[in-house]
Amino acid sequence: MGARVGVARRWIFPIIWMVIFAVIGAALVKLAFFAEASEESAPEFPTGAIAEPTVSVERGTIHNDVTVDGTIAADAAIPGRAAISGEVRKVSAAPGQWVDAGAELAQIRGMNDDGTNKWSILKAPASGTLSSFELIVGQQVGVGETIVEVAPPTFSVVASIAPAQQYRLTTQPTEAEVAITGGPAPFTCTGLTITAAPPPSSTASGADPGAGSTAVATVRCAVPSDVKVFAGLAAKVTIAGGVAEDVLVVPTTAVEGGSGTGVVYVSSATGEPETREVTLGISDGTLVEVASGLDEGDTVLQFVPGAPADTQNGAFVGVGG
Repeated sequence: MGARVGVARRWIFPIIWMVIFAVIGAALVKLAFFAEASEESAPEFPTGAIAEPTVSVERGTIHNDVTVDGTIAADAAIPGRAAISGEVRKVSAAPGQWVDAGAELAQIRGMNDDGTNKWSILKAPASGTLSSFELIVGQQVGVGETIVEVAPPTFSVVASIAPAQQYRLTTQPTEAEVAITGGPAPFTCTGLTITAAPPPSSTASGADPGAGSTAVATVRCAVPSDVKVFAGLAAKVTIAGGVAEDVLVVPTTAVEGGSGTGVVYVSSATGEPETREVTLGISDGTLVEVASGLDEGDTVLQFVPGAPADTQNGAFVGVGG
């Protein structure tokens, strides 16, 4: 009996322990180097689906106000030109002097074809300060030559407006509300004009004719004469583009297209969005009026497929405005 116990301790038990340790080692090696990736953990088999955000077509009110940064600028000097060629015989004013419109500034003597003298009175073209006036007696001047400039005491608000913002102005505005930083109470400027930016010159040094233009138009309107301002003051210019009340609206990010018409993507039962043409009204830069093509309660994609969610100024996707 003792001999058998000794054999078991010497041979059988060590063999059993070796088998156990070999099984454990094989299991660890398999886990470390040959683990099978499950479909649930593999990145090519996602466990969820990404849903496109949607919005409902609702009724709302749109205030189409376009606000741009501007500055106060002194109005340009008004030139006065010689009506005839001849010699300056009398000077009645001096540079820096205030003159009223129509005041005599100088007398010019010319000559008719028959040799007789003819006279021309140079008058101030406007009320203001003589900013340029260098005439002296005996000076020869030519017909049409600019010989005087009068700086008027008036000011204008000047601002730049991007093409995308012009899309929002469905009609030509004639006035704007102006708020001056640290200045008087907000006021209305009149005679508003929008001057298109000149086309880029293809002859300019380093100019790329095929490159996109970033030129902006210029907005200018007159400051009322009873409002005290100074050149260089900063201002906020708000141009009213109309109000639409109780109309169908969607986010501008949901619309692909230009001013007046566009395309939206309507949710469908199949899961694939359906394109639909719409007629657009005014926009406030965040919401846009839908005049036709959608009904209240329709569901559309909040963002045009493939377009960035953060469009500049909340503008129409595809036209930047």
